[in-house]
Amino acid sequence: MSIQPFPQSLPSPHQPSRREFLYGLGASLGSLAFSSILAQDNENSTANPLAVKQGHLPAKAKRCIFLVMEGGPSHIDTFDPKPKLDSLHLKEFNRSGKMKSAMESGKRYYVKSPFSFGEYGQSKASMGTNWTHLQSVADELCFYRGCQVDSVNHPTAQYQLNTGNRFGGDPAVGSWVTYGLGSQNQDLPGYIVLPEAAFPQGGTANWSNGFLPVSYQGTTLRPNGSPILDLAPPQGVTREHQRANLDLLSQLNRKHQALHPSHQQLEARMKNYELAFRMQMEVPGVLDLEQENERTKESYGIGKDATDSFGRKCLLARRLIEKGVRFVQCFHATWDSHDFIERAHGALIPQVDQPIAALIRDLKDRGLLDETLIVWSGEFGRSPDNGVRGGIAYGRDHNPKAMPMWFAGGGVNAGHTIGATDETGAEAVSDVHHIRDVHVTLLRLLGLDDNKLTYFHGGRYKQLSQFGGEVISPLIA
Repeated sequence: MSIQPFPQSLPSPHQPSRREFLYGLGASLGSLAFSSILAQDNENSTANPLAVKQGHLPAKAKRCIFLVMEGGPSHIDTFDPKPKLDSLHLKEFNRSGKMKSAMESGKRYYVKSPFSFGEYGQSKASMGTNWTHLQSVADELCFYRGCQVDSVNHPTAQYQLNTGNRFGGDPAVGSWVTYGLGSQNQDLPGYIVLPEAAFPQGGTANWSNGFLPVSYQGTTLRPNGSPILDLAPPQGVTREHQRANLDLLSQLNRKHQALHPSHQQLEARMKNYELAFRMQMEVPGVLDLEQENERTKESYGIGKDATDSFGRKCLLARRLIEKGVRFVQCFHATWDSHDFIERAHGALIPQVDQPIAALIRDLKDRGLLDETLIVWSGEFGRSPDNGVRGGIAYGRDHNPKAMPMWFAGGGVNAGHTIGATDETGAEAVSDVHHIRDVHVTLLRLLGLDDNKLTYFHGGRYKQLSQFGGEVISPLIA
């Protein structure tokens, strides 16, 4: 038997892609050139990480305000009425389909909404009658009832809403947006977060830069006291002293950086020092709400016990995006109403209703709404049923299969309701999409293509949607 020589080459079933070709360079001296190109690209990207960049597509929005109702608001008790629950109230539904009183069985029972609903605007948008201010801007809203997530736990669901990854560690949506577009004001962070005094579950990972350069991390402004610690220099220290100190520090850091050119953290830290120096001049003016007239502050509910806190966040968000900040996130907590939903949601809705409506009207009056995307969402919705708790403590459990969400401004399909849930609100049944598709749609409205907005990390190119998603076309005008 003769031995056949091993073939020098085998036929390829397909032509190698550009990415495969580049990876193939790793087996040759071409890898040196490729590494040089990557290093040069990295230098270019870190020269001014917040410089304004061109998007991949024509943008409908230039900036975004993301209103996060932490804890999971109930769609059934806000914007998705379910009259079927009136006849099912306090009834248990077992597998045989037989209804019985859950008050007797001690098991789970259906809970009707304690709130009445109406239709508002020319679009006849459905919302609870206790949204007394949002009714006036109903035609500016695009409601979406088809969103679903994967987790029923607050921290992992918050991570997925804010970063696309249930387990944390990835860049936040705002980080991806500023990475892709930069910021229009180099004296302020491109991504600013306005949290509650108690951070949302999952903490700062909800606005982390993840594996992106640290310049894209969300900057938090404290709700009480000085918004940023050490914003003002110590007594007796002038700006000239600070400038001289920074110049000396920069000289020392440059020498150290020359010995360790691969340490990007030092470059980022130096840029942060410079940004902090510039922020001392810019931030106090932006944060001074006393510059607004009394009529504007009153429209946001500033000065009233119920609305003052969130009203200040919404007004500050408008001032920040007006100054060129790319992405602002406002958190409001907590909507986790397992018990006494009438009392809990009944108190929470008035806290945000007037400030949000004022924000939309204010942006529209200033000609900013068309270019500002507003997103309202929690990390999941609530269930139509609950366990018996004290007999009459009607509430709702977590529901990842149906959640309330709406959009305004920035090229959305205003005056429409997209998608639907079933007759009890247990699950989305029409225009159903995972949260990754919402993220992809948000990026598209801002002129970014999720498949092109990538960052090489951990051996592969990563993106916000994790592994790709699709645009929810009905949400876009």
